[in-house]
Amino acid sequence: MKFVFLAGGFVGFALVALSGLGAGRDAALVLRDAAIGCLAGAFLFRWFWSVVVKALAETVERRRKEAHASEAKPAPAATSARPR
Repeated sequence: MKFVFLAGGFVGFALVALSGLGAGRDAALVLRDAAIGCLAGAFLFRWFWSVVVKALAETVERRRKEAHASEAKPAPAATSARPR
């Protein structure tokens, strides 16, 4: 989780800083906006990661239940046809 938070902060900072510098804005304003972008990116990545982890946990739990259900279900009896 810490890595995702840091990666999100870096991406937010870099995206806003590069956009601001590319637009020709003053460096002080770019750094202020990049700091805000850093926080926003970190929280967005953290939220997205929690959604991904929750979906992964639900998928694993569902597959585990399906596997237990298929093991508990008796196999269909094979009908043997005797030759006459």
